[in-house]
Amino acid sequence: MKKLYRSENNKKIAGVCAGIGELLDIDPTIIRLLTAVLAIITGIFPFVIGYLIAWWIVPTKSELSK
Repeated sequence: MKKLYRSENNKKIAGVCAGIGELLDIDPTIIRLLTAVLAIITGIFPFVIGYLIAWWIVPTKSELSK
């Protein structure tokens, strides 16, 4: 079973989008583009709050192995 984690080696800001891309076996660039489009459609502020929460809650891969 795959687990969601923040990527440590393919990150741009916090590694959340790269971790989602690795979980779904999708190129992280596509996830980043979808994230940007969703942020614009839904409003930047709520999406940034959600991203910050994900950054805080989702562990990195090295934290999962502890």
